[in-house]
Amino acid sequence: MDKVMRLASEKGVVIFSKSSCCLCYAVNILFQEIGVSPVVYEIDQDPEGREMEKALTRMGCTAPVPAVFIGGNLIGSTNEVMSLHLKGQLIPKLKPYQ
Repeated sequence: MDKVMRLASEKGVVIFSKSSCCLCYAVNILFQEIGVSPVVYEIDQDPEGREMEKALTRMGCTAPVPAVFIGGNLIGSTNEVMSLHLKGQLIPKLKPYQ
């Protein structure tokens, strides 16, 4: 969990992803269209990826990927990100990182 938290707090917007995950790709494209370039960590390419996936689940992610952090805070997975976006609450959270 320490590695996940360290990586999540290094940059403003971080997505933990898997290279074959279409929802991870969709969330990444959403952020780019909003004007934010997230840092994407492909956990399936990391030797500690299984442990990172378990840590993300323990932290409360409904699905281990995509796991989105903004300002070092866990936002959640695709459902949480899209819910915030539809309510008009995502862009204000991203303003400092545009």
